[in-house]
Amino acid sequence: MRKSLIASAAFLLASSTAVLAQSATDGKVKIGILNDQSGVYADFGGKSSVEAAKMAVEDFGGKVLGVPVEIVDADHQNKPDIASNIARQWYDTEQVDAIMELTTSSVALAVQAIAKEKKKIDIVTGAATTDLTGKACSPYGFHWAYDTHALAVGTGGALVKQGGDSWFFLTADYAFGYSLEQQTTDYVKASGGTVVGAVRHPLSTQDFSSFLLQAQSSGAKVIGLANAGLDTSNAIKQAAEFGITQGGQHLAALLFTLAEVHGLGLEAAQGLTLTEGYYWNRDDESRAFAKKFFDRTGKMPNMIHTGTYSAVTQYLKAVQKAGTDETEAVAKTLHEMPVDDVFGRGGTVGPNGRMIHDMYLLQVKKPADSKEPWDYFNVLATIPGKEAYIDPAKSGCDLVK
Repeated sequence: MRKSLIASAAFLLASSTAVLAQSATDGKVKIGILNDQSGVYADFGGKSSVEAAKMAVEDFGGKVLGVPVEIVDADHQNKPDIASNIARQWYDTEQVDAIMELTTSSVALAVQAIAKEKKKIDIVTGAATTDLTGKACSPYGFHWAYDTHALAVGTGGALVKQGGDSWFFLTADYAFGYSLEQQTTDYVKASGGTVVGAVRHPLSTQDFSSFLLQAQSSGAKVIGLANAGLDTSNAIKQAAEFGITQGGQHLAALLFTLAEVHGLGLEAAQGLTLTEGYYWNRDDESRAFAKKFFDRTGKMPNMIHTGTYSAVTQYLKAVQKAGTDETEAVAKTLHEMPVDDVFGRGGTVGPNGRMIHDMYLLQVKKPADSKEPWDYFNVLATIPGKEAYIDPAKSGCDLVK
């Protein structure tokens, strides 16, 4: 009997160990969506990104490794200190396994540093700075939807080719704006263009008049708006009041998405050239996803929303494949797995955490050319991922051998 009991105990121990190896470490998988839900980037990502994350969980079946998947969310108000406090609380006391979206580069950099310290996953879809996969890279950090280099190659490259070879920048005064200005400057100069000046404006400023007057008086052919969200929309509206485009200068909206075009309207936005990683009216698969998203949110998705859907889906696939939600195993699997979904078709993840995928150069249609609601873009070109993104070996990330 004693031998039988010992054998039974050994079997139970082995069985429980095997189950533990193929399960979530705390009986659930919890993902946090941390972004701007009330400020200048609320339409850019906001609550719609939260809905995209929930869609991804539902489409995955609501569970992974037999345990429920939970989405939590919070508004970081574009403040790195608030974001950092939320991230620490989520990681330390609320059993959050991964934090995603992270609109605003200064916020994303702060949270990625905490995730690295805590050995937790973060996947950025809302922020743009290449530092996330450059000098601030992390073995547990991933950058998913786009970055400033891809925007510079797309929008900046297109305008230089069209003769826009002198630039002046209106730049948001924080990490994202600096990175976007620098990346575009490098690309313009490498293409034979010049940069005649720049001015920086506070985030969420309401009055662009003094900045626009400096840009107008510079004589630059292109005024590069190195900002995003309502800042870009407001700058475009006020530029019209000064007759800037009527005077022959071109506005380059370096980070402008479907959401901002909708808010601005086709009449004001027509003719703008921009770069996104996704367009809802591209093909049947994109349209099918967009319809589901629209039914939930009342809007069509941009690259931030669809990128968040992709990031959550890929994370859950990695947990499933790794057989655990333990950080090291999931991060290793995320680096190894190809990405193939409605957003990242044929995508790969570099050793620096950059998800490399195609981008799209788009032009806003004239109102008369729009055939249905939200039909806003002509696709001018597909930019291959290897052209859009920095070679990981040249990114400055110390993880790249």
